[in-house]
Amino acid sequence: MAAETTDPMPRPLRASVCLSALRHNLGIARSHAPRARIMAVIKANGYGHGMLRVAKALEAADGFAVLNIAEAIALREAGFTQEILLLEGFFSADELPLLARHGLSTVIHAQWQLDIMLQTPGSAPVQAWLKINSGMNRLGFQPDEAPAALQSLQQIGAQVTLMTHFARADESDGIAEQLTLFNSVTHGLNLPRSLSNSAAVLSYPEAHGDWVRPGIMLYGASPTSGRSASELGLKPVMTLSSELIAVRAIQAGEAVGYGASFRAPGAMRIGTVACGYADGYPRHAPSGTPVLVDGQRSRIIGRVSMDMLTVDLSAVPGAKIGSAVTLWGDGLTVDEVASAAGTISYELLCAVAARVPLLEAI
Repeated sequence: MAAETTDPMPRPLRASVCLSALRHNLGIARSHAPRARIMAVIKANGYGHGMLRVAKALEAADGFAVLNIAEAIALREAGFTQEILLLEGFFSADELPLLARHGLSTVIHAQWQLDIMLQTPGSAPVQAWLKINSGMNRLGFQPDEAPAALQSLQQIGAQVTLMTHFARADESDGIAEQLTLFNSVTHGLNLPRSLSNSAAVLSYPEAHGDWVRPGIMLYGASPTSGRSASELGLKPVMTLSSELIAVRAIQAGEAVGYGASFRAPGAMRIGTVACGYADGYPRHAPSGTPVLVDGQRSRIIGRVSMDMLTVDLSAVPGAKIGSAVTLWGDGLTVDEVASAAGTISYELLCAVAARVPLLEAI
């Protein structure tokens, strides 16, 4: 007689992506910049949410910004017809025919890119976003170099959008210095402009221009210090959840986890959660980092392991094996977890490992 078989029990860790929250957050961006077109930033696999899934949910956006040409072509092959922008531009002359074939837009941020375009027959016309360094000092032509770069692009028939990127739109010092410089360099030019990231979309209408480039706000995290996502009307898109896979009682003085970094101040119940740094949860998250257990606030204790972490069950007396654990998302913002771990929400969302199942929620 054949042995009876059953389906294996899957590991309970998963990331749920709420598509309606994505659409809602796009609506928030539109409400703040009603006269601008929306270039939705979906690089880094849609900030860890799945690029094609995110693009489908955000199909009402006017364009999509990605990192490289492979992502751009994947969007075209999936049927997206919006403007698609390569945020770092092309990396070699071999990519120019692909730009033309797929109707892609490219940032031009350096002379070497411009030289390749000028030296490559048939490279024009293209949709070129000329990046001007207004103070970020990362990418972009210096202000005194920008007029010549613009002239060269126009001579080869490129359709040009002028752009820059703000370094401190999320801080109290704001964008005034960079905006003044950008406006000075581009004064009198009747060309489309794009300046605003998420923080500037929400806080600086004078910088909205013709295209805004929301990123982190679309995923339900706050781009600004001092204002929470809920205060901004944003809804969390990703909920990272798991379950307790072990529960035990420990006594005063007993240690928890590698390095014995936590010792019980008294008798307490603790639980082990199926989630660790190999799943993308930050190893450096200290004891006290918030979690939800059965919907109630708790905290991490001890050091995060590769596949597990430990939580304090003192405030959740009914917790048991199988109890639901929310690492971030619905009921616990990724911003709060990131702050406790000494990082930013962008990193947590982008770091979710490929082994964590990504599930869609309508």
